[in-house]
Amino acid sequence: LMIGADAATSWLPTDVDRDTNGFILTGPDALTGGRWDRDRPRFALETSVPGIFAVGDVRAGSVKRVAAAVGEGGMAIAFVHRHLAETALT
Repeated sequence: LMIGADAATSWLPTDVDRDTNGFILTGPDALTGGRWDRDRPRFALETSVPGIFAVGDVRAGSVKRVAAAVGEGGMAIAFVHRHLAETALT
């Protein structure tokens, strides 16, 4: 089975930057988007839209392994908490 080999991201808003194969760009790879309005760099798993994160097979450059996706999910939760704390301050 090759679940995750094809990106199923056409349902996402166009503000979320993707590579030529449809995988979501995150962190430094998403710096091509001009919609960033924060005074901080993107978090590692953050997309071109502040507060939207991508993990696992749908992320450009992922290693396509379950264990890696689980780890990224844990990291994303920490980044979501940081994003929400930052948003609450503004």
